[in-house]
Amino acid sequence: MTFATLGLIEPLLRALETLGYQTPTPVQAQAIPAVLAGRDLMAAAQTGTGKTAGFALPLLQLLTMEGPKVAANSARALILCPTRELAEQVHASVAEYAQHLPLTTYAVYGGVSINPQMMKLRKGVDILVATPGRLIDLFRQNALKLNQLQTLVLDEADRMLDLGFSEELANIYRMLPKKRQTLLFSATFSDDIRLLAGQMLNDPLSIEVSPRNVAANTVKQWVVPVDKKRKPELFVHLMRKGRWKQVLVFAKTRNGVDALVDKLQGLGINADGIHGDKPQATRQRALDRFKASEVQILVATDVAARGLDIEDLPLVVNFDLPIVAEDYIHRIGRTGRAGNTGEAISLVCADEVNMLSAIEMLTRQTLTRKMEPDFEPEHRVPDTDASGQVVKKPKKPKKPKASGGGGKRNLGKWVDSGEVAPAEPSIKPVRKVLVFNTGPRKKK
Repeated sequence: MTFATLGLIEPLLRALETLGYQTPTPVQAQAIPAVLAGRDLMAAAQTGTGKTAGFALPLLQLLTMEGPKVAANSARALILCPTRELAEQVHASVAEYAQHLPLTTYAVYGGVSINPQMMKLRKGVDILVATPGRLIDLFRQNALKLNQLQTLVLDEADRMLDLGFSEELANIYRMLPKKRQTLLFSATFSDDIRLLAGQMLNDPLSIEVSPRNVAANTVKQWVVPVDKKRKPELFVHLMRKGRWKQVLVFAKTRNGVDALVDKLQGLGINADGIHGDKPQATRQRALDRFKASEVQILVATDVAARGLDIEDLPLVVNFDLPIVAEDYIHRIGRTGRAGNTGEAISLVCADEVNMLSAIEMLTRQTLTRKMEPDFEPEHRVPDTDASGQVVKKPKKPKKPKASGGGGKRNLGKWVDSGEVAPAEPSIKPVRKVLVFNTGPRKKK
């Protein structure tokens, strides 16, 4: 099968040839004909399998072949993304696919000034890529109208719900014209997402080209148990032992990102970090330097779990396990992309055992544990398996208490056998009564 057999027009085929695309991936092979036919669509596929091209290519063709010219302050197609990074990546891909087409594309998101975005939208754009919050801001300021919208794409919709965008999605739903095509793409589908699809999609075609919630089999995964306080030390040890050249590291909190970056930089290691508190320009600069191999270690919160497309990234390290198990799939999906192989290492301490159990149950596999010499944890990480069970270590039986005289007795304090223990007072329960005296106060 080729892209030509899927019915794509010549300008798109020319762009794909320039980009080196030869054979459609399974999700592209099924999604492109369905979108061209005008169907609403729910598509689930592992991250890195070409979902963006699966909706962008047919969308570009539909906009080229039909519909009026875009009006001022309007958009003909809207692609919603959960993060700024993903919005930038999707927009870059759409622009590459559309390089030989007479269509305009633009991306809007928060963290930067809204005024240039309002100016750009005055002439209208054919395809607008947006994060939910900034889209609503532009709509409320009358900088964007959606009455001309033909197609809505929800990219990584499950992540939007994880980030708390459910109310924003409900507001956007009310802003949209009722007659439209809606496409929902994601690597994982939660029950909440299926409920959302039931509200926003009309008789959708469902595509699942891989088992639900399964990590890519091109990624070798394992766990290293360690005490929480020794994680930074273990990370540096593994980095030097493995001679890591380029590593994407995920930490749970923004403070955790900053602390690890400071430690690595203090050791002379070329590291940088990205998280939600950093300005968008700073985040983009750090990401660009990492892609160009100018930064060896990039530490990030889950803001980078989706939307980072780094060619031939060999390794992902989970410095902390994610709170949401589905994010594990997206994190490790930054490596092993497009058929390449990769590795994912998780540093796990005892208080993360429930997160580990949830990940193993979600991915239906028990992750291999590799103990690192000299880093064996004092606080044991209980055994887990894909059933979601945490196997607790059996408690040691209590020693029977000694009876009779001799030795020492425990009466709340240690008492020698020759001493007379003080008699325990007889304590009766006391009922406290609050009395309000409303009479005249007696003079002293």
